[in-house]
Amino acid sequence: MKRLRRVRDMMTGHMDSVLTEALIGQLEATKEGAWLAIAMIGGETRRVDAHERMREIEHRGDTQRARLVEELSGALITPIDREDMFRLSRSIDDILDSLRDFVRESHLYRVREQRRFAPMLDQVITGIEALETAVYDLASRPTAVPGDALEVKKVSGILQRMYQYEIARIFSGEITSETMKERELVRRLEVVAAAIGEAADAIADGAMKR
Repeated sequence: MKRLRRVRDMMTGHMDSVLTEALIGQLEATKEGAWLAIAMIGGETRRVDAHERMREIEHRGDTQRARLVEELSGALITPIDREDMFRLSRSIDDILDSLRDFVRESHLYRVREQRRFAPMLDQVITGIEALETAVYDLASRPTAVPGDALEVKKVSGILQRMYQYEIARIFSGEITSETMKERELVRRLEVVAAAIGEAADAIADGAMKR
């Protein structure tokens, strides 16, 4: 009976919605992680509290990823190529992992001035929301997906340039233990930028194969 129900779901498109919901669940957890990082650097949330809360957020993201992988293993029909779906999910996971590292290292390093990271984190939110739009369009508006992927890729490029400017600022003055800690934190956000770009590539590649 369970097997028959699964086949029926695949044939009616229900499996598409399950996969999409899992990806959106990952993205919601990832966005919550980014908002937590913003609250932390703004002083609204203590670093130690942010560190603890991020563990819970990461667990929710991992649960959604495990759900997607399980459903993907038995799906006959997927919104985009199975491999590209997996790449997309893995890239979203990488974004959340890097945000977790940013929060954890902020807790460990105790960098005095964190507010300068706000513009980059704002762009991270923009990138995650652009990914949400793309995921929703995978099943409902496939013709819009290439444009969605391009918007996500643009955010990745903006973040990469912001990283370069931050590195230039850090190395333009005296190199101290504090500036090296800043460099490590901004490097985490550059890894986030790369993961957003990888997610865009997975979506674009999947759209081309449809």
